[in-house]
Amino acid sequence: MATDDFVNSVGGGVKDHYGEDSATEDQLITPWNFSVASGHTLLRDPRYNKGLAFTEKERDSHYVRGLLPPAIFTQELQEKRLMHNLRQYDVPLHKYIALMDLQERNERLFYKILIENVEELLPVVYTPTVGEACQKYGSIYRRPQGLYISLKEKGKILEVLKNWPEKTIQVIVVTDGERILGLGDLGCQGMGIPVGKLSLYTALGGVRPSACLPITIDVGTNNEKLLNDEFYIGLRQKRATGKEYAELLEEFMHAVKQNYGEKVLVQFEDFANHNAFELLDKYSSSHLVFNDDIQGTASVVLAGLLASLKLIGGTLADHTFLFLGAGEAGTGIAELIALEISKQTKAPVEETRKKIWLVDSKGLIVSSRQQSLQHFKKPWAHEHEPVKDLLNAVKAIKPTVLIGTSGVGKTFTKEVVEAMASLNKKPLIFALSNPTSQSECTAEEAYTWSKGKAIFASGSPFDPVEYEGKVFVPGQGNNAYIFPGLGLGLIMSGAIRVRDEMLLAASEALAAQVSQEHYDKGLIYPPFTNIRKISANIAASVAAKTYELGEFHCEMCFVQLKQNFLVFVLNFFLCLVDRSGFSSTSTKGSRQIRRKLHVQPRLSKLPLRF
Repeated sequence: MATDDFVNSVGGGVKDHYGEDSATEDQLITPWNFSVASGHTLLRDPRYNKGLAFTEKERDSHYVRGLLPPAIFTQELQEKRLMHNLRQYDVPLHKYIALMDLQERNERLFYKILIENVEELLPVVYTPTVGEACQKYGSIYRRPQGLYISLKEKGKILEVLKNWPEKTIQVIVVTDGERILGLGDLGCQGMGIPVGKLSLYTALGGVRPSACLPITIDVGTNNEKLLNDEFYIGLRQKRATGKEYAELLEEFMHAVKQNYGEKVLVQFEDFANHNAFELLDKYSSSHLVFNDDIQGTASVVLAGLLASLKLIGGTLADHTFLFLGAGEAGTGIAELIALEISKQTKAPVEETRKKIWLVDSKGLIVSSRQQSLQHFKKPWAHEHEPVKDLLNAVKAIKPTVLIGTSGVGKTFTKEVVEAMASLNKKPLIFALSNPTSQSECTAEEAYTWSKGKAIFASGSPFDPVEYEGKVFVPGQGNNAYIFPGLGLGLIMSGAIRVRDEMLLAASEALAAQVSQEHYDKGLIYPPFTNIRKISANIAASVAAKTYELGEFHCEMCFVQLKQNFLVFVLNFFLCLVDRSGFSSTSTKGSRQIRRKLHVQPRLSKLPLRF
């Protein structure tokens, strides 16, 4: 039944345009909706299994005595043992497989390990290792970790969504696998990306695992290697395009809203440029949607730029920006920078864009190329003579900031970095392409070629570099700084749309958490050890901006907002993190926010469901 045809009889015949009423109705019980009773079944359920941490009393009450060895391990001891085992692996992919196995048998222990060892394990569950995992996903596939919606399901996507055992979903991360990191079309095997992203929503943002749903839209693949691979797990056909593709995505987006309501966050991941911009533009006015490649990357890079001003001086408007790469990430970052400059200077965004230049595969984007440019590149076509390569573009534009989003490794050559160093006292160089092999340059190259002058950040992690007796710590412009906190803020505020102002608020909140101690080390991002606190602060800022803009849908929220805005935002956050139950880190971070806002805990409780 189409969403527009759905009539809510309880609401007096008012059409349920957004699917909210139907999303809260009881649905037919499927074989997957069952209660965990006890015994062997309990030990096979990752949500409730505690491994050897079951106490003597619990082993009797849950009928697992004899099903476990007699020893009782605390969660801390289990964590110590598992980290010891993980560190025996030399190959990162083997660590990834071990962690995924742990997630599928003991969910709580998985998140505890990830939270407590986030700096060590983030490169394993996220970039760069997740890229290799996607490439080999067919070979390492164990059991489904999300939903697969293919062309075979066209016309019955709503039924497929109802097959997922959890009814209350708050965040969906979806990909069609066409542009996985810098690795290209991996088809159905791109599922590793939504799974990895959502594990970070929980570990870094405190969103319940049961409220997260990874989805892969399989419309085929143009990767001949995969099509000829006997272990490939997706549709063996060329990618569907045009009307067939658009109709499948249209049905999917309608089904999501009908099944889960208007306030479910849909995060698009690793769609190719032509689809990414179109989907974001089409659904941003009717759904709560967010593209991490366009908006998340932009927000985290803007935060790094705002923080770096303490080191290089001036305001954003004083600097000139040159991008290598004019796709989703490049144009998304450029637009957010232009919006922030416009906000600071009150100048029209059309004017502030003139501080930003982009280079694509055909050279500098200039007005003489206007007719041949894709629509998302046209705002960046400025008056200038054609320039064919990056080095000459650097010499012509004389940028203070160089940003790489090309997806092509080794493109920031020695000559390019030296040119940046000759033009600037402290050149700011961002090599953002993932994974590590696709980075425009390494940290060592940036520091060495610039003779220690560069302020460097990358998309994938690099080790500290020693140059002429000084240790340089490279920053990592990792989207994981932004999307967990942004998503948490959208969820807790009941947001129904994502606006640019919310992304700017997230960037400013992240930049504000870089302390003088971090600056003294040359850092322009705070350390990941504080990521739960960072996410909490970002969530509070995003929620505050949501209410300021009025982009929420909740009558109870509005009543409470009128009484005490800051207390409401904080209490809503406290309710959420208290329910996550994975670590005391969130509670510690929330206490610090409470002190910052000068309010008392639990001034009121809200009768709201999450």
